[in-house]
Amino acid sequence: MGAAAGRRAEDPQETALETTIAYGIVFRQSFGMRQAENGTCSAAESPLALAARLGEQGCAALKADYRSRMGQFLTPPGVAALLAAMFEPAGGEVRLLDAGAGVGALTAAFVEEALGRQRKPRSLHLTAWEAEKEFIGRLELVLERCVEAGRAAGVPTSYVLNHGDMLKDGAALLDEDDLFRGPSQSRGFTHAIMNPPYRKINTDSEARLLLRRAGLETSNLYTGFLWLVARLLEPDGQMVAITPRSFCNGPYFLPFRERFFGLMALERLHVFERRDALFAGDDVLQENLIMYARRSAKRRTSVVLGSSHGLLAKPARSRTVPYSRVMDPADPTRVVHLALDAADDDARRTVMGLSASLVGLGVEVSTGRVVDFRARDFLRKNPGEHTAPLIYPLHLNGGCMHWPSPGSRKANALLAVPETEDLLVPNGVYVLVRRFTAKEERRRVVATVFRPEGNLAAFRSVGFENHLNYFHRKGGALERVLAEGLALYLNSTLVDSYFRQFSGHTQVNAADLRSLRYPSKEQLCRLAASAEAGACDQAAIDGAVDATIRTSRR
Repeated sequence: MGAAAGRRAEDPQETALETTIAYGIVFRQSFGMRQAENGTCSAAESPLALAARLGEQGCAALKADYRSRMGQFLTPPGVAALLAAMFEPAGGEVRLLDAGAGVGALTAAFVEEALGRQRKPRSLHLTAWEAEKEFIGRLELVLERCVEAGRAAGVPTSYVLNHGDMLKDGAALLDEDDLFRGPSQSRGFTHAIMNPPYRKINTDSEARLLLRRAGLETSNLYTGFLWLVARLLEPDGQMVAITPRSFCNGPYFLPFRERFFGLMALERLHVFERRDALFAGDDVLQENLIMYARRSAKRRTSVVLGSSHGLLAKPARSRTVPYSRVMDPADPTRVVHLALDAADDDARRTVMGLSASLVGLGVEVSTGRVVDFRARDFLRKNPGEHTAPLIYPLHLNGGCMHWPSPGSRKANALLAVPETEDLLVPNGVYVLVRRFTAKEERRRVVATVFRPEGNLAAFRSVGFENHLNYFHRKGGALERVLAEGLALYLNSTLVDSYFRQFSGHTQVNAADLRSLRYPSKEQLCRLAASAEAGACDQAAIDGAVDATIRTSRR
């Protein structure tokens, strides 16, 4: 390969500031000796094609379970190109940040997109961070190819490659007082493109402490990356990122939503309706979205929402909606709603127009109290003397209870002793909702009425395992007719359609169930008594729910 302009910054003594402001300096190095290690490069191979090929090599060199544990799911070239195309044209000096760059597919796609536009940037300065040593050599080759492509297009291009921990280095950058505000220093990055690693982080981990120091409390690595990169953007800087949808709702991500959308103005979201559409090669079934936002305290008046079934499919739906329909300024939970068409609008309008909240109904919803590994000494395979039924999700099937389950590896009972008293509730009627729905489930919310009947009738108390949510009244049982009406409403297509607008994963949080609006107690009782709902057929349930709500509107 020919001479190139770039730099690899991995000296532990080199400061983050020196690493980042080295854009204008030209470094020359020959990479011919590395071809045997990293694979030869065809002169006709584009940066993105090279990244795709080297990415396959890099992934093959690592064990799949290691990559999964580290959250390393490299961006396929088609996905990378889609992200790059979302940026607004830039004709001046472009300073791009790719945090968690892998082998550089996103940077390569960005460079190809920028150079292929009629309005080209005046210069390109590429900064990439990557921690995986198996990817670094390959990433450097891709960055070199980007430099060559820039030179061929008449656009000066240089790069800085950081081999290290982005969280640690990014936090160090943010610790620098007025880092990008000095008259002789760069003001920050103009663009950021990201496929951040997805991994849960423990409360006492170094990553959690670093992010806390940087101003964010979060439980997942990907939101930490988004926050750090947002803070490293200059005013009006653009970000395009592909992430899981899980940040859109739930209490765990509330601090992120508050901080991130207080700094970034959301302009566009694109949702993929099939879980396996993008990362099928890595068996990733998380629902994903692509987000385009700018660093600005001024909220946009509208947001463009798009969706498609897969990468190659044309957008099935695309619309511009008021910003308040995506993020309601009056909503203290800051939930992100994705109403993709008029039917979604109607579902949201119907649910939000219902008269009751759980508080108004005198009903509460809680997570099951029994965490089985913590109560291991009190678990029993079979019910017996001085035990209480222990209900797992596996005992709920087809809208009915199936207990006990003798062939299961799970316990069917919990020893009823003073040590477990706080884990049990009085035996009675409850509504149970799985916290994690199976991927093949038609509905996101699946509710079942627990009744103390048959072999469950003889017990004084019952335990609900932690993977269940249960509806109750002050810790005790519900009236039977109210419980049946609640379950029918929760199992309706109306609730499913509304729930999917903000929940992009299989988890159903108690907080999400609390945030729903509900029919009145009278409506729920009338719903339970309706003959149409007796068969538990989906069409019958939907018809009964619709008739009950429609009648109340007259």
